[in-house]
Amino acid sequence: MDFGFTTAAYVVAAVLFILSLGGLSGQESAKRAVWYGIFGMGLAVFATLIGPGSGLWVLSVILVAAGGVIGYIVAKRVQMTEMPQLVAAMHSLVGLAAVFVGYNAHFELGRVMAMDDTARQALHGFAELLAHKTGVEQNILRVELSLGIWIGAVTFTGSIVAFGKLAGKLTSAATKLPGGHMLNAGAALISALCLFWYLGSGGFFPLLILTIMALFIGYHLIMGIGGADMPVVVSMLNSYSGWAAAAIGFSLGNDLLIVVGALVGSSGAILSYIMCKAMNRSFVSVILGGFGGTGGPAMEVTGEQIAIDADGVASALEEADSIIIIPGYGMAVAQAQQNVAELTRRLRAKGKDVRFAIHPVAGRLPGHMNVLLAEAKVPYDIVMEMDEINEDFPDTDVAIVIGSNDIVNPAAQEDPNSPIAGMPVLECWKAKQVFVSKRGQGTGYSGIENPLFYKDNTRMFYGDAKASLGELLNRIS
Repeated sequence: MDFGFTTAAYVVAAVLFILSLGGLSGQESAKRAVWYGIFGMGLAVFATLIGPGSGLWVLSVILVAAGGVIGYIVAKRVQMTEMPQLVAAMHSLVGLAAVFVGYNAHFELGRVMAMDDTARQALHGFAELLAHKTGVEQNILRVELSLGIWIGAVTFTGSIVAFGKLAGKLTSAATKLPGGHMLNAGAALISALCLFWYLGSGGFFPLLILTIMALFIGYHLIMGIGGADMPVVVSMLNSYSGWAAAAIGFSLGNDLLIVVGALVGSSGAILSYIMCKAMNRSFVSVILGGFGGTGGPAMEVTGEQIAIDADGVASALEEADSIIIIPGYGMAVAQAQQNVAELTRRLRAKGKDVRFAIHPVAGRLPGHMNVLLAEAKVPYDIVMEMDEINEDFPDTDVAIVIGSNDIVNPAAQEDPNSPIAGMPVLECWKAKQVFVSKRGQGTGYSGIENPLFYKDNTRMFYGDAKASLGELLNRIS
């Protein structure tokens, strides 16, 4: 098989990936976009396996098949509510792959350079490519593999920490070691010095130190970011994994990896920036591990949380004409989306105007709530973004908050010292009545108290969201 077929296949695969990425921008086209991505990846893998210089293809097929089986089993077992953790785990594998490929390129370069000219003539594939590199080209390769290892190592440990926070195995609070950002800056400086050392010596030791520094930066960087910013972190790690893949592509001389990595890296960075703007956050502050923040004490919350039962909520819904439902991560944890969808169908059948308000960072990853509602077959046309629906709350009879906290927190507007001060939120407290479905009286994922729960027009509908909505459905025919 010649290079012509491989190159053509890579071009087609790249086009399919671009179509896939573009299609994911809309709910109606998302399913088709996923298939574009699947076919593109299948074509890319096939072309690589049968292309020139593809040694040990039988072993490669076995490994790809094994990975596919493992991926299928994991995908079948993972609940939709656990998708953020799964995404973080996948990012860590991409980062680890970048580290392994970088080290392989380093050892392969050393092996090839130690050969005589006769032995080099018999080389094939990547080794043959290395054999024809000049001294300058070898140093360029060393820069490429060093960047790939560094970005990959940061992505690896950062994604593991993100997984721990999302899964509740690590604290969601921002945590830094003594020295804070100076430790990150010092590790970055040591990494840069190791790069120059590596270029001068070509040895293994500076590369190892660079890797250790990157692993530390990934860990400490994400530990320093609080729970309120975790959706941005997931998007940011997605960007890192893309740049790591692009660096792998440069090291291997694989154009498709460069294109795909650049697509993922740039789209993830753009999404992170958009989300930061939606949260009124500094993009640089977030990617540097929560640099900055408020300086004074948070405003004290007074009053009491008043509970209501299913009969009270059902009575209010029967009398209401307009209803806005605000889903959050609590809905995902309780797997209550099907009950929410059924409640919506019954209320709409009674002629009531029911809509959903989606905050850009609701849940634990971008679009989390949209995915859950689509899974429950909630009509797309009643799922509204924050900017589309926020001004409608004053004319709304009932707002139902299901497992949301930070995205409906008035402190973002009322308390300049709040950790989420200035963040745009869903102004549900302006509705005539607000019902909050919540497990208990604790704070949310970010650990910030919410004054909404103490307002005069708010009632707390305590209990597991799925069970609570089940009780409500029994009272609404």
